[in-house]
Amino acid sequence: MTGRRALGALLAGGSGLAMAMQARINGELAVRLGDGVAAAVVSFGTGLAVLAVLVAATGPGRRGLRAVRAALRAGSLRWWHCLGGVCGGFVVASQGLTVATLGVAVFTVALVAGQSASGLAVDRAGLGPGRAEPVTATRVAGATLCVAAVLLALADRLDAPRALGLAVLPLLAGLGVAWQQAVNGRVRAAAAGAIWPATFVNFVAGTAALLVAFAVGVAVRGAPTGALPPEPWLYAGGLLGMLVIGTAVAVVRVTGVLLLGLSAIAGNVLGALLLDLAIPTAGPPGPNTYAGVVLTLVAVAVAAARPGPRSRARTSPACGQTRPVPAVGSGGDE
Repeated sequence: MTGRRALGALLAGGSGLAMAMQARINGELAVRLGDGVAAAVVSFGTGLAVLAVLVAATGPGRRGLRAVRAALRAGSLRWWHCLGGVCGGFVVASQGLTVATLGVAVFTVALVAGQSASGLAVDRAGLGPGRAEPVTATRVAGATLCVAAVLLALADRLDAPRALGLAVLPLLAGLGVAWQQAVNGRVRAAAAGAIWPATFVNFVAGTAALLVAFAVGVAVRGAPTGALPPEPWLYAGGLLGMLVIGTAVAVVRVTGVLLLGLSAIAGNVLGALLLDLAIPTAGPPGPNTYAGVVLTLVAVAVAAARPGPRSRARTSPACGQTRPVPAVGSGGDE
């Protein structure tokens, strides 16, 4: 693994730590508001407001947004490339619909399974801004190990679910997360490499999707029973979300979708462990949690490993000499 790829994986792991903090903050906000989707709307809306100011106030932000509009008009960027944030909204909506029945553990395992499988497929199809990545034994092993690691880390919280069929929703949400990371990278490429305009587009789509989900929830269940809390730190989830999405937008071209996702999962599991140690909510972590964290890091290392370059001889029609040609799928790192 090259230095750039290793740095990208490390940054993605840092975004996973931010995800763990965001989940804890948004969870508390959901309790205060009495509605998980309402908490997500507040979180996304806060991030969107900050991004709107950031993009409007900076030259690269304005130029990047104009470049995205120009790419859409020219057809080099498709409209559906700008809908990655909808997948983030679907993750939150599926959480609100299923966690009460499945439990957090089953939800997380299903989400990671979907994200790992989709990361392989998205990389293979070349949907992201980088080159297509082949499906190799090491990448499949890394994705499988990651699911096993999360399952191990959460083993003591896997209660028998009453409706395991609901796990299809977080599984689909995980499939969407990998696609989100890929298309967000394409939006960044269209934005002349600017990170914040692409992140802004993601937050627009995600906030719109959550507002629709919130409106449906109000129509079915009524308005939330809680009130907006006075503590400022409960509104930091949107800022952390900016960091998570911005990091993914920045590094996906170097890491590919699968390695990005697995690195973020590793950081998320590690961050959750550190939070449980510092601010416990359900008792101290057990030995299986520590083992799961270690196995997650091993999974990332396995997925990041690349087979050595293979070459074959090809005759040059110009002079009849042979020269080594890299085998298909064994291209070098960026």
